Amino acid sequence: MKDQLLVAGMVVAAALAAWAVVGRTVRSRAWSMLGALVLTPVLLVAEIWDSPQMESVRDRGALALVAAAVGLAAMGALALLFARRPGVLGVAALAALPFRVPIQSGGSTANLLVPLYVVIGAGALAWLVPRLSARYAGEPPAERSAALEWVLMGAIVLYALQSIYADDSTKALEQVVFFYVPFALLFAVLRALEWTPRRLAWGGGALVVLALVFAGIGFWEFQTRHLLLNPKVIASNQVEEYFRVNSLFFDPNIYGRFLALVMIGLAGVLLWAKRPRSLLAAIAALVVLWGGLITTLSQSSFAALLVGLAVLAWLRFGGKYVIAPVLGAVVLAAVIVLAFGSSLRIDVNDSDSLNSATSGRFELMEGGLDLAREKPLLGWGSGGFNPAYRAQEDSSGREATAASHTIPITVAAEQGIVGLAVYVALVVLAFARLLRGARGAPVRAALAAGFAALVLHTWLYAAFLEDPVTWTLLALGTALALPVTRREGEEDAAAALNGHRREPVVAARPVT
Repeated sequence: MKDQLLVAGMVVAAALAAWAVVGRTVRSRAWSMLGALVLTPVLLVAEIWDSPQMESVRDRGALALVAAAVGLAAMGALALLFARRPGVLGVAALAALPFRVPIQSGGSTANLLVPLYVVIGAGALAWLVPRLSARYAGEPPAERSAALEWVLMGAIVLYALQSIYADDSTKALEQVVFFYVPFALLFAVLRALEWTPRRLAWGGGALVVLALVFAGIGFWEFQTRHLLLNPKVIASNQVEEYFRVNSLFFDPNIYGRFLALVMIGLAGVLLWAKRPRSLLAAIAALVVLWGGLITTLSQSSFAALLVGLAVLAWLRFGGKYVIAPVLGAVVLAAVIVLAFGSSLRIDVNDSDSLNSATSGRFELMEGGLDLAREKPLLGWGSGGFNPAYRAQEDSSGREATAASHTIPITVAAEQGIVGLAVYVALVVLAFARLLRGARGAPVRAALAAGFAALVLHTWLYAAFLEDPVTWTLLALGTALALPVTRREGEEDAAAALNGHRREPVVAARPVT
């Protein structure tokens, strides 16, 4: 009975978060956001109520209530600050993106974005409280959501619904509670902000400073051969010929992804900046971050960086300067693999060799495709990859995995053709939103290039909608695209009144 109630609550929470983004009126969005804020922690507490952690909390009930009261008061004070200074909210959200706090739960360690959750909660309160006031009592209509918002919100509701027939809904509940619902609220809050050049500069500067600090810690780890986090990586470094660092991130690949995205943003500054001081600062930061990226040995992050830089160059100079080098690089890589595969210990005809070269991911991809073929329409249910893969491969829970490390395959295995169709539509609509008019706007070009890099990284590693960076890129791209959309809508309306169609816009005016 408890499991059924939790699944029902998860579906309701996902629906509330979705309506907070696409609701028809401002007040309905505010009420939905409030409902999602209240229901999500209730679901979390209900899920872990019988765990050893909650048992210790229950034993100290009075202390727990005092701590909760202090936390709510602090969040209220932060919400008041955000309401008075919205720019601080934007910068705080960007600065909180990389910070994960290891928390023990059920015998395993979960790396949760606790600082970001605090910012999301306070930012949501700062947005919704004024909109529940008397001046919004007339139910003013909200700005209409486009296809991207509907598909994005539909994706999280569909994920919650498809957990109903999964063998174990625990994983799906974690995904919805820890990622999809709070990140949907993050999207709503960041989309509603006015992103002025000053706020963008402060937010981007905060990310660059953090990246440099993380790189410095990574250099220290590489020099001392001592990692601060993740026993698995520590054990791997002791038996491998190479040494990987992860700085304050739990995973070298997530660390590499963060560095690559910041480097793409700096490359945008390099391509569009006109002041010599900006150029020199961007070059110096890129050199440091490149050294940090090398120490991660994250192949997926290297590939993501190259894709992001290619998209950035295409938006800055045009396709003719990008297509030939990209094709040449692809051909060169193919020749190296085919002609010198033995030297690289890669045999394209041997699955064991490919699996070794990809750190076990080739086998995971094969297993994921087999699962997708067994239940092609609806899949095994949201969060069902681990038990299904474990049963198929007759492996232990430790040897199994929660995903295939290739997002489209994981979606196909868990959600079938239905979920895969929604995923494809989401990616297409996201690129359409981010690329439209980005050629003439440096910040929007960097956002589009960063999103392209992130999508490729999710095909080689994991974490698409589970990464707050995805939602942040879409929210900022949407907020910056709104002036272009409004202007084109006004031109369409004026042209209709004059009895003729508007000529297509060749290049959008920069919105930065």
